[in-house]
Amino acid sequence: MDSEEKIAKVKKALLCMQRFSWEQGVAAQAFLEIGDIELIVPMAEAAMLRQGTDGRLALMDPNEAVTDPASNGEAMMYAAKMTNDDRFDVAVEKNVDYLLTTAPKNADGILYHWPTKKIVMVDSYYMAPPLLAVTGHIDEALKQIDGFRGLLWDSQRKLFHHMWNDDKMDFERAAFWGVGNGWAAAGITRVLRALPPTMPEQKKKLERYAKDVIDGCLQYVRPDGLFHDVLDDPTTFVDTNLSQQVAYSIFRGVRGGWMDEAYLADADKLRQAAHRKVDGFGIVRGACAAPTFDRQGIAPEAQAFFLLMEAAYNDLR
Repeated sequence: MDSEEKIAKVKKALLCMQRFSWEQGVAAQAFLEIGDIELIVPMAEAAMLRQGTDGRLALMDPNEAVTDPASNGEAMMYAAKMTNDDRFDVAVEKNVDYLLTTAPKNADGILYHWPTKKIVMVDSYYMAPPLLAVTGHIDEALKQIDGFRGLLWDSQRKLFHHMWNDDKMDFERAAFWGVGNGWAAAGITRVLRALPPTMPEQKKKLERYAKDVIDGCLQYVRPDGLFHDVLDDPTTFVDTNLSQQVAYSIFRGVRGGWMDEAYLADADKLRQAAHRKVDGFGIVRGACAAPTFDRQGIAPEAQAFFLLMEAAYNDLR
């Protein structure tokens, strides 16, 4: 199966799987980046249909995450341009307003991940800062990135812990979760793409942040190009998705001029490993399994990151 056929099958499998707000958001981003723009308007319509009264997009449940719904915003903005339908712009503005004004945050104004728990999660790197950046709230995006880093970053290990609990004033989960570090790398990469050239110092800082976590992950890559679910724990299962997330970030970084081309050897190894995990149905096998993430299996975000990785690879070529 060549790459084009594989991409087509991965797309179909993704459409069969995506359900929750973050799954729909990263799926829409993947379709947008790989050029399947005819899917953007239907996905945006679906996200808008399930917009909560507080502004969060694509909700399945009122207790769903604080930051995840924002991942739908970029595709919705594109839908607004395609259709000249201001309903999409209004929907995005409502979600952004939620992040800025009513979303639960800690004393420093850093977003919690759930509406009923005082927990900051590394996943949020990918969900909220990119939308804040592309809608012009760059200072707030940078504030969130720094806030997440201050609570979750381990400077010695060059990795992010998974969850911080403000009630405990300790980690809810201290593990260096692989996919979580991938969310961070890819999220910072997306914000970097949104920064204007008038912000060179901020750009340099984010470049360092992205390189730090990419380097941290690459310390633990296996000979087969994959990673363990908890990066520094070889007793945990082997995961496919982090390889795609890191490869995506490297390809975008080289394309953006902020990563050295020497990293392409690593990215190619990770990409080839991911390609070997795609079966005849287009399912990316061996991913950290949604929605419980406690075993190997399948996940919409793994499908989406295969497409994002391929989009970034093709853009670089």
